[in-house]
Amino acid sequence: ASRERRLYITSLGCDAKKFGEAVRNHWGIENSVHWVLDIAFREDESRIRAGHAPENLAALRHIALNLLKKDKSFKGSIKTKRLNAAMDVEYLQEVVFS
Repeated sequence: ASRERRLYITSLGCDAKKFGEAVRNHWGIENSVHWVLDIAFREDESRIRAGHAPENLAALRHIALNLLKKDKSFKGSIKTKRLNAAMDVEYLQEVVFS
């Protein structure tokens, strides 16, 4: 068994149970979006640093992620769907225009 301590600063006027739910919900977003961007899109490995390019590509990655999540015609992970869209123009069109 282990014990960890986290400190938070907040203006929320709520009890410990509600605060714990808020923290877990925040990390749920981290796990569902940022983790997928890191793994499927390798966002952390991007070497693009100049001008507005990092923000522009981040926006495009978010759009692509949302389109791939929305697609139900192909069963598979986001990474597999992304690869399939890269290899199959018809599937890519289905994802983009559906």
